[in-house]
Formats: sequence, C-alpha cells, structure tokens
Amino acid sequence: MAAGKIATIGTATALLLAGTAIARQASPVPPRPAAPPPTAIPAPAAPVVPALARTRALIDSYAATKKAPGIVAAIGKGDGVSYLSAGALAYDPGAPGADADSLWRVYSMTKPLTAMAAMILIEEGKLKLDEPISDFFPGFAHMQVLVDPAKDLTARPAKTPITVRELMTHTAGLGYTIVTKGPLLDAYNKAGIVPFTADAKSEAQARLVRPKTLSEFAERVSTLPLIAEPGTKWSYSIGLDVLGAVIEKASGMAFDRFLQTRLFDPLQMRSTYFTVPTSEAKRLASGYIFLGDTPYPIDPGATSVYLQPPSFPYGGAGLVMSARDYDRFLHMLQNGGTLDGVRVMKPETVALAMSDLLPAGVIYPGAVANTGGAQGSDQGFGAGGSVYLRDIPGGPSKGTYGWGGAAGTIAWVDPVKKIRGTVMVNYLPGDKWPLRKDATAAVYADLGQ
Repeated sequence: MAAGKIATIGTATALLLAGTAIARQASPVPPRPAAPPPTAIPAPAAPVVPALARTRALIDSYAATKKAPGIVAAIGKGDGVSYLSAGALAYDPGAPGADADSLWRVYSMTKPLTAMAAMILIEEGKLKLDEPISDFFPGFAHMQVLVDPAKDLTARPAKTPITVRELMTHTAGLGYTIVTKGPLLDAYNKAGIVPFTADAKSEAQARLVRPKTLSEFAERVSTLPLIAEPGTKWSYSIGLDVLGAVIEKASGMAFDRFLQTRLFDPLQMRSTYFTVPTSEAKRLASGYIFLGDTPYPIDPGATSVYLQPPSFPYGGAGLVMSARDYDRFLHMLQNGGTLDGVRVMKPETVALAMSDLLPAGVIYPGAVANTGGAQGSDQGFGAGGSVYLRDIPGGPSKGTYGWGGAAGTIAWVDPVKKIRGTVMVNYLPGDKWPLRKDATAAVYADLGQ
C-alpha cells in the first residue's frame, strides 16, 4: 500500500504498511537506561495474587530489553489481583513510571465492553439477539452483497437481514479498513467509514470525510455493499461500531453515556475514557511504531490526539483505559455479572455472552494479525470476543473469553479456573512480540495448577 494512503485510511494498520513514510517524519527513540525491577501494586480492598514469578520475569523483560518503554499487567485469581509494572510511559528520559493507573489505548479491547452493553439491553428486553438491525436503522432493510469483491462494486440483494448477533460476532458481512481490500476499501474511505484514531495527522484527514455522529455513521454504512451474505462468514469488521449506534437507539441514551451509567460507574471504572481529560494527560502512555527494531513515537501522551473528543464514540476501538479498570470489567464477568456487591448483568446473561454465538455453520478462523486476539483452533466467538471451545492442557479452560487491541494490549478471563489477565503496552504492530502467547503461558504456569 502506498504511503499516501495513511491520511485517507487513518488506521494503525495503515500506518504499519506505510512505515517508511513515518520513519522519514519521526525521530528514532533515544537509548534509555535499564528499567527498574517490576513492582506489585495491589488494588484497594483486594488480596494480592501470590507466586507470580514467571509473569513478573516476563513483564520485567519487556522493559529491560526495550521491547516496550513500559508495561503493566493485572493478573487476577478469584477475588485477588496483582499489578505488575516495569518501565515508563515513554522512552524519553524522565518519563513517568508505568503503574496500575496508567492510561493505554486499548483499541479493539473496546469491543467486549460494547458487546456487553448490548447484552444488558438484551437482558432487559430492549434488544433481541436475533433482531434485525433495520428495526433501528431502516436503511439496513435492503442490503446488497458484492458479487466479486476483488473486481468491482457490482452487487445483488442480500437474502437475509443483518442481526444483532451478527454485529457482535463479525458475521454481518461488513468490512473494515484494516482488513478490507479492493473497491470496497475505496468506498469505505470515501464515505469516511474509519471509526478509529491513530495519530493527529491521520485523524485530521479522516475528519474531513468521517460522519459527525454515530447515527450518521450507521446510516452511511447501510448504503454500502456487504462482502458476504449476513450470517455466513466470520470477517473482522466495523460490526461493534454499528452496534454502538444500535445501543444508542435501543436505550434512548447516547452510547457513551450508556456505557458510563451501566458499566463504568457501577464497576467503579474511574480511568476509562473516550476523551482523556487534559488533567490526566500525565498518565497517558505514548504510542509508538516499530520499524524493524527501532521504535518511533507517533502519538506522544502529552499531546495525544486522545485529548480531543472523537468524531463520535467508537464502539470498536475508541477507549483509553487503565489496567486496573479493565481488570474490574473482567472480574465482573468472572463473577457472573457482579462485583463488590453490585450487579450489572445476570449470570445467565454473562454465560450467554461468553458462549459461542456464531451462526450455525460459521467457523471462527482465529484472530486477525495485529488484533491481539488468541490464535489457534478450537475457538468460537461470543459477544465481541473469542471463546475457547475446549480445555487447553496447561492453559485456558473451555469458556475462556477475551480479545486484544491493535497496539499490543491483551485481556482474557477464564471463568472455570477463575483466572484473568490484562496486559497493557502501546506499540505497533501489536504482534511485534509474542506477548499474548508468552503472557498466557506465564500466567498459567504461575496460577493454573
């Protein structure tokens, strides 16, 4: 892909593909002294998880070998949690140290929160899992499906409507600028279907054509053809962004306000933002891109594009969060919908959300590169995240649910062994290092017996 496409696409993956252009514009990171040893920072009123020697060593190694300027892990077992941190929020000398309350761009780790918000509405009868989304946005009643996506935009009428289930599971036939190619990618870019913020320069270009509201975004999506018949193929997509618009309509409340009142406030997630307050910029990690083994800053924390309000709240990739907050979300799921005596979902709703929700006959092929999702077979897909369909010897149990983000963040919850893990870094590509594989192995070696 040509470097000139960065401004049009405005996504982290586009930045990766156009890395040469970025290298010419950015300054390489100066050498940094060896990082201090990791420390455990227990959450208030929660026991510390003991014996995390392998996980501590892994976290320490990322800062010591400069794989990341800083890294934080929240590792939970039962009601206990420990926060392991190493390094700093930037490679710059004197940058603040990373800790449990540092802020990180979680990108696609936003998707599970959006999906659980929809599950709350399903629990309350305001949405149905297999309800056509044309009930909320009539434009989706007459979708078209591409005949040959690689050739042109020639399309035929869809045979079935897009449903809430299909938005949650990436089976709606929608595209995504980070994976879609050919004529449909061009159509998405022209329509401003880029619900993603990477850096100030590409964001300025994206805003020239991006819709100004979540409803307008969904309405524009309904005018574009699908890559596949709804309910027939798993393809990573903007489905969770469209779901945010559906949540807004079904709840009668702004999407971001619904998340705040129904998830963030009840769970005391006090460091979760679509727009980072200026007063909290000192806690925000800088975003980097690796070109070869050299990191270049693309979104310094102190001047981050995330200090500005987004065009609208992106349900697929919009949140900035702390490791402490993401652990509280996972802890609630582990507990069947309750945390600290506050219930936000019923146990049966959580169980359904963390089960395989794929339409009959659809196979989840494994995570797309650079998403942070788990690789390998024996997985299905639930509400916004992958789900293990069988026990992995020495690893996750059947029913383990989670996802990751484009900048390397990972998160999962194992409801059987009551283990949960969140690891925060902010570099591109997110799969530069095998963090998901290594962190999962370390945590289960420490806690899984």
